[in-house]
Amino acid sequence: MQERLVHFTLFGQEFTFYSDATDEDVDAVIALLRNELEGNGTFSKSSIPSSKMLVLGCLRIAAKLIQAQREHDRYCQSHEKAIAKLIDKISSITDPQI
Repeated sequence: MQERLVHFTLFGQEFTFYSDATDEDVDAVIALLRNELEGNGTFSKSSIPSSKMLVLGCLRIAAKLIQAQREHDRYCQSHEKAIAKLIDKISSITDPQI
C-alpha cells in the first residue's frame, strides 16, 4: 500500500503523519490512543499540557505491550513444555525401548 497523509485531532490539536497502513488500522491506532488518554478521565485537560499527555499515553500503551509480550512468552513456554511432554509420551508408546 502506498503512503498517504493521515490527519486527526486530539485535545483540540491537529496531527498529521504519513502511513502506509490501512484505514482500519490507522483508525484503530488513533482510537486506542484516544481511549488511553480520554477514556479513563485520569488526566485533566487543563492541568497537563497535551504534549505531555501524549507522551504519557504512549508510555502506558508501551507498558501494556511489554506486559502482553511477557504473557505471550509465558504462554509459548508452557506450550513448548506441553508439546515436549506429548512427544516424549508418544515416543515411549511407539518405541518401548526408550
